[in-house]
Amino acid sequence: MTDAPGGGGKPSEIHVGRMWNYARKFAEKSGTYLHPDVSVTETVVEGLARHIEMVGKPLCPCVFYPDPKEEAKLRRWVCACDEMQKWKYCHCLLFVTKEGVPVTEYLPDDHEGRQAYGLVLDPHPDKGRAMARVLDKQKSEGGADSA
Repeated sequence: MTDAPGGGGKPSEIHVGRMWNYARKFAEKSGTYLHPDVSVTETVVEGLARHIEMVGKPLCPCVFYPDPKEEAKLRRWVCACDEMQKWKYCHCLLFVTKEGVPVTEYLPDDHEGRQAYGLVLDPHPDKGRAMARVLDKQKSEGGADSA
C-alpha cells in the first residue's frame, strides 16, 4: 500500500480507521461528542487522514494552508488543535455537543466562534482543555510566565 502524496482521491483505509479511532477516543476524553450528522464526521476524518498521507500529521482539513508541510511543523492546527486544547472549540465540528454545535463557553467574546454560535456551554467542564489546565496551573504556581 502506498500513501497518496498529492492528496487526491480517498485516503487509505488504514489512516481513515486510525483517525476514526482517534476521534472517538478524543471525544470521550474531552467530554465532547462526534457530530450527530455522520457525513460531517466522515468528511473531517477523511481530511485528517489525507493530511497524514500528505504531510505526516493530522492537520486540520478545515483551514487553507499556503504550505501545509510548514504548518504541520508548527503544530497549531494538528488535531486536536490549539483551539480545542485551550478552549474546547472545534471549528471543524468534529468535536461538538450532542446537538452538533461547538462549545464556545471558553472563547474570547470577539472570537468568530462565539459570534457565529453564541454562548454554548460545556456539557462536561470536568473533561478536556488540557492546554488551558496546564497554563492555569502554571499561573497559580507563580510560574515565570505570570508577569
